[in-house]
Amino acid sequence: MSPLSKCLRSSWRVHVCFSRRHSSLITDLMENMDKRSAWDRFYTESSSTTSSFKNFEWFFGFDSVRDFLMPLLRSSSHPDSPVQVLDMGCGTSALGPSIYRHSPVSVHVTCADISPVAVQLMQEKTRLEAVRPSNPSSRLQFVELDCTQLDRRYSPNSLDLIVDKGTTDALLRSKEGKGKAVLVLQQCFRALQGSGSLLQFSDEDPDARLLWLESAALHHDVGVQEVGQLRGVCYFCYQVTPRTPAKC
Repeated sequence: MSPLSKCLRSSWRVHVCFSRRHSSLITDLMENMDKRSAWDRFYTESSSTTSSFKNFEWFFGFDSVRDFLMPLLRSSSHPDSPVQVLDMGCGTSALGPSIYRHSPVSVHVTCADISPVAVQLMQEKTRLEAVRPSNPSSRLQFVELDCTQLDRRYSPNSLDLIVDKGTTDALLRSKEGKGKAVLVLQQCFRALQGSGSLLQFSDEDPDARLLWLESAALHHDVGVQEVGQLRGVCYFCYQVTPRTPAKC
């Protein structure tokens, strides 16, 4: 069983009593993580009512990656405009809302997911909790968006930071998702500003992920830092940034 599968099964037990029906649901999701219908079913059945709905975290929460995110927000800060942040494949994670809540600099955080069910759940939860930002000019929104089609929403060079916590992992481990993962990467590079960054949080070993990123991310610099261990699995932060042309 892969670390991602272990994470899903472990987290699932927090939300519902495990049964044959739920086992079937997880099996369906693990085989079709690139499909909207599988995610809609997962979020619908794991969140029967908004009042009892809780955030579902892949891998870890905001506190585990705060030190990776905050310096990038500060370095991307513009004097006259907010930092544009995309939480790509947000699901029902609290990561995007936490960036919005804790960032000292002005940010416009867009939490995007292919599942309209996840988007609606997060919109309602945020409304009920009346989440407030540290910076009064910050903004937060949730949108339904296929991450292979970022160009339908974002113009070139329009984003400062793209956060991917498990989305690429889900695609790479799906039957038909590897081609989509490459397309997502290309879409990210198109949307990022020259000084922007893509952060991929993953349980995949650097020997494999760095090789894939470096082959797919030509003209970009790729680095990796260890995030830490959770339930015996080591997680990493892969940072991809456009390469600065050498000066003559």
